[in-house]
Amino acid sequence: MEIYKLSTSKIKDFRQLIELFGESFDQKDVYDNNSLSDEFLKSFLQNKNHIIYVANLENTIAGGLVAYVLEKFEKNRKEIYIYDLAVKEEYRRRKIATNLINELRHYSKSIGAYVIFVQADYEDDPAIKLYESLGKKEEVLHFDIDL
Repeated sequence: MEIYKLSTSKIKDFRQLIELFGESFDQKDVYDNNSLSDEFLKSFLQNKNHIIYVANLENTIAGGLVAYVLEKFEKNRKEIYIYDLAVKEEYRRRKIATNLINELRHYSKSIGAYVIFVQADYEDDPAIKLYESLGKKEEVLHFDIDL
Protein backbone atom coordinates (compact mmCIF):
# COMPACT_ATOMS: atom_id res chain seq x y z
CA MET A 1 0.00 0.00 0.00
CA GLU A 2 1.22 3.47 -0.88
CA ILE A 3 -0.15 6.56 0.89
CA TYR A 4 0.56 9.95 -0.62
CA LYS A 5 -0.60 13.54 -0.60
CA LEU A 6 -2.28 14.50 -3.86
CA SER A 7 -0.70 17.07 -6.14
CA THR A 8 -1.96 18.66 -9.35
CA SER A 9 -0.42 15.81 -11.35
CA LYS A 10 -2.83 13.35 -9.71
CA ILE A 11 -6.22 14.59 -10.95
CA LYS A 12 -7.21 11.03 -11.96
CA ASP A 13 -6.61 9.84 -8.38
CA PHE A 14 -8.60 12.79 -7.03
CA ARG A 15 -11.53 11.86 -9.27
CA GLN A 16 -11.37 8.26 -8.00
CA LEU A 17 -11.42 9.56 -4.43
CA ILE A 18 -14.45 11.75 -5.12
CA GLU A 19 -16.24 8.73 -6.60
CA LEU A 20 -15.26 6.66 -3.53
CA PHE A 21 -16.74 9.33 -1.23
CA GLY A 22 -20.00 9.35 -3.21
CA GLU A 23 -20.30 5.58 -2.95
CA SER A 24 -19.22 5.35 0.70
CA PHE A 25 -21.54 8.10 1.90
CA ASP A 26 -24.37 7.16 -0.49
CA GLN A 27 -24.25 10.70 -1.88
CA LYS A 28 -23.33 10.30 -5.55
CA ASP A 29 -25.38 13.42 -6.34
CA VAL A 30 -23.20 15.50 -3.99
CA TYR A 31 -19.87 13.97 -5.00
CA ASP A 32 -20.44 14.51 -8.73
CA ASN A 33 -17.26 14.19 -10.78
CA ASN A 34 -19.08 15.22 -13.96
CA SER A 35 -19.66 18.73 -12.63
CA LEU A 36 -15.99 19.30 -11.72
CA SER A 37 -13.49 20.49 -14.31
CA ASP A 38 -9.83 19.53 -14.18
CA GLU A 39 -9.06 23.24 -13.73
CA PHE A 40 -11.27 23.40 -10.63
CA LEU A 41 -9.66 20.30 -9.13
CA LYS A 42 -6.15 21.60 -9.87
CA SER A 43 -7.01 24.90 -8.21
CA PHE A 44 -8.39 23.04 -5.19
CA LEU A 45 -5.21 20.99 -4.89
CA GLN A 46 -3.02 24.09 -5.18
CA ASN A 47 -4.63 25.69 -2.13
CA LYS A 48 -2.19 25.36 0.78
CA ASN A 49 -5.10 24.97 3.21
CA HIS A 50 -6.44 21.85 1.46
CA ILE A 51 -4.87 18.50 2.34
CA ILE A 52 -5.82 15.39 0.37
CA TYR A 53 -4.28 11.98 1.04
CA VAL A 54 -5.05 8.73 -0.75
CA ALA A 55 -4.17 5.09 -0.15
CA ASN A 56 -3.29 3.28 -3.36
CA LEU A 57 -3.59 -0.47 -3.08
CA GLU A 58 -3.47 -2.88 -6.00
CA ASN A 59 -3.42 0.11 -8.41
CA THR A 60 -6.71 1.46 -7.12
CA ILE A 61 -7.61 4.24 -4.71
CA ALA A 62 -8.67 2.15 -1.71
CA GLY A 63 -9.25 5.09 0.62
CA GLY A 64 -8.56 8.71 1.26
CA LEU A 65 -9.21 11.80 3.25
CA VAL A 66 -9.78 15.50 2.71
CA ALA A 67 -8.75 17.87 5.47
CA TYR A 68 -8.62 21.64 5.86
CA VAL A 69 -6.05 23.81 7.59
CA LEU A 70 -7.70 26.37 9.86
CA GLU A 71 -5.38 29.25 10.60
CA LYS A 72 -6.28 30.64 14.00
CA PHE A 73 -6.43 34.31 14.93
CA GLU A 74 -6.21 34.09 18.71
CA LYS A 75 -2.77 32.49 18.58
CA ASN A 76 -0.29 31.93 15.80
CA ARG A 77 -1.24 28.29 15.29
CA LYS A 78 -3.21 25.98 13.05
CA GLU A 79 -5.86 23.32 13.50
CA ILE A 80 -6.60 20.57 11.00
CA TYR A 81 -10.17 19.47 10.31
CA ILE A 82 -10.78 16.10 8.66
CA TYR A 83 -13.83 16.79 6.51
CA ASP A 84 -14.11 13.45 4.69
CA LEU A 85 -12.47 10.08 5.24
CA ALA A 86 -13.52 6.82 3.60
CA VAL A 87 -12.16 3.40 2.68
CA LYS A 88 -13.72 1.17 0.03
CA GLU A 89 -15.72 -1.59 1.66
CA GLU A 90 -13.59 -4.41 0.25
CA TYR A 91 -10.42 -2.82 1.73
CA ARG A 92 -11.70 -2.11 5.25
CA ARG A 93 -10.16 -3.62 8.40
CA ARG A 94 -6.64 -3.29 6.98
CA LYS A 95 -5.63 -0.18 8.98
CA ILE A 96 -5.93 2.02 5.88
CA ALA A 97 -7.87 4.76 7.70
CA THR A 98 -5.40 4.66 10.60
CA ASN A 99 -2.46 4.94 8.21
CA LEU A 100 -4.10 7.85 6.37
CA ILE A 101 -4.60 9.69 9.66
CA ASN A 102 -1.04 8.96 10.73
CA GLU A 103 0.27 10.46 7.48
CA LEU A 104 -1.93 13.50 8.12
CA ARG A 105 -0.54 13.71 11.67
CA HIS A 106 3.03 13.76 10.37
CA TYR A 107 2.23 16.45 7.79
CA SER A 108 0.23 18.49 10.30
CA LYS A 109 3.15 18.60 12.71
CA SER A 110 5.45 19.69 9.88
CA ILE A 111 3.29 22.76 9.17
CA GLY A 112 2.96 23.74 12.83
CA ALA A 113 -0.55 22.50 13.57
CA TYR A 114 -1.34 21.63 17.17
CA VAL A 115 -4.46 19.45 16.79
CA ILE A 116 -6.50 17.44 14.31
CA PHE A 117 -10.24 17.17 14.84
CA VAL A 118 -12.97 15.19 13.12
CA GLN A 119 -16.72 14.78 13.43
CA ALA A 120 -18.48 11.40 13.61
CA ASP A 121 -22.18 10.64 13.55
CA TYR A 122 -23.55 8.79 16.59
CA GLU A 123 -24.63 5.80 14.50
CA ASP A 124 -21.23 5.39 12.79
CA ASP A 125 -19.74 2.87 15.22
CA PRO A 126 -16.67 1.93 13.12
CA ALA A 127 -15.64 5.59 12.77
CA ILE A 128 -16.20 6.26 16.46
CA LYS A 129 -14.11 3.22 17.43
CA LEU A 130 -11.30 4.35 15.10
CA TYR A 131 -11.27 7.93 16.40
CA GLU A 132 -11.43 6.80 20.04
CA SER A 133 -8.33 4.69 19.43
CA LEU A 134 -6.46 7.75 18.14
CA GLY A 135 -7.60 10.58 20.39
CA LYS A 136 -9.98 11.86 23.01
CA LYS A 137 -13.69 12.43 22.53
CA GLU A 138 -15.28 15.83 23.02
CA GLU A 139 -19.08 16.12 23.04
CA VAL A 140 -20.22 19.10 20.98
CA LEU A 141 -23.35 20.23 19.19
CA HIS A 142 -23.25 20.88 15.46
CA PHE A 143 -25.66 23.26 13.74
CA ASP A 144 -26.25 23.91 10.05
CA ILE A 145 -27.38 27.48 9.46
CA ASP A 146 -29.58 27.90 6.39
CA LEU A 147 -28.65 30.46 3.78
